[in-house]
Amino acid sequence: MEQYAIKGGNPLVGDVEIGGAKNAALPILAASAMTDETVYIENMPDVRDTKVLLDAMQSIGVMIKSTGRHSVILNAGNINSLTVDSEGIKKIRASYYLLGALLGKYKHAEVALPGGCDIGCRAIDQHIKGFRALGADVSIRHGLIRATAERLTGSHIYMDVVSVGATINVMMAAAMAEGMTIIENAAKEPHVVDLANFLNSMGANIKGAGTDVIRIKGVSRLHGTEYTIIPDQIEAGTFMFAAAVTKGDVTVKNVIPKHLESITAKLREIGCEVEEADDCIRVVASKPLRHTQVKTLPYPGFPTDMQPQITVALAMSRGTSIVTESIFENRFKYVDELTRMGANIKVEGNTAIIDGVEKYTGASISAPDLRAGAALVIAALAAEGDTIMDAIKYIERGYEDFHVKLQGLGAQIEVVQTEKDFQKFKLKTG
Repeated sequence: MEQYAIKGGNPLVGDVEIGGAKNAALPILAASAMTDETVYIENMPDVRDTKVLLDAMQSIGVMIKSTGRHSVILNAGNINSLTVDSEGIKKIRASYYLLGALLGKYKHAEVALPGGCDIGCRAIDQHIKGFRALGADVSIRHGLIRATAERLTGSHIYMDVVSVGATINVMMAAAMAEGMTIIENAAKEPHVVDLANFLNSMGANIKGAGTDVIRIKGVSRLHGTEYTIIPDQIEAGTFMFAAAVTKGDVTVKNVIPKHLESITAKLREIGCEVEEADDCIRVVASKPLRHTQVKTLPYPGFPTDMQPQITVALAMSRGTSIVTESIFENRFKYVDELTRMGANIKVEGNTAIIDGVEKYTGASISAPDLRAGAALVIAALAAEGDTIMDAIKYIERGYEDFHVKLQGLGAQIEVVQTEKDFQKFKLKTG
């Protein structure tokens, strides 16, 4: 079983290149099945989730050809099944994006219920509500969500809660419905905007993405396109906080600073220097970190996917900080692992009360989910001594070459297979 071996204590210094956004790539891949023509996608992140989705699409007849590590050609002109039930697809949340895409084009889809990280309830009630508003009959049987319609017609849909997944799914289905659809209380995340731009490049008529009201005028067909996925704001934010926690100096390149404003604001608040340019951000942590309060919120608020990373930073900050998680109810599972490393955190419901400590110490830990796993790696890089981390498969779901990029910044981190490998690593790193 693969593990990370980490020796802490080195400030991270240098430049790191940010890849394509996983959370944009997944719905864009699904939406490419909505045309019979060829689609070319660039800046595709080479992570486990995108591979699982591509395999699932291939299993229903989508022609997929990789033209490089980060570029792919897709043609869905010969889809032979509208049931997506491969074993792998059950493990990722993005499985449900194929529902909106296939329902929009073919007026029928059956997709395995979504999985992904165990960070709390990922209700699909808003997806179902949206599909039904467009005229689909939706049911759940034998672990599959089934949506079918004789025709889809535009509708006025108010989302009861801001849901990225439901906004994306309904937007895809509505793109090929008859008439006008209005989604109110829509999610405003950058990857919602990226999907709308992708669909528009295929001939869709979507206006208002990035605001809380999206207007979609249905079209009868979509055509092929060439498209480049936006940079990953969460990968960028993770490296920004890695600089803060390790008292480093890191420049993240190939980013859209506008997407990172809530992260940048908190870094400045806790005492980091942040310099912005057109497509890069430099974070310098030369002073002791200060305490603060943070609450996760839908975009443009502080992202839930950055909550573990800021908690790791605040647990090494002076004073008492409070982190409130308002999106997922089960997102503090990593706190037990961080406590093994010396953190002083008390969780009450959806709130973590954090008393800062001077340092972390290395320990044997396990990644409970994707973002918490990355956050724990950051903690280990700042810790005194050696850390061994299990379950790194979670991190590989959403971070490409994570340990390699960290090595490029001076981190002492390696993938090991056995206890003997770990002992060799400890000897080598002294």
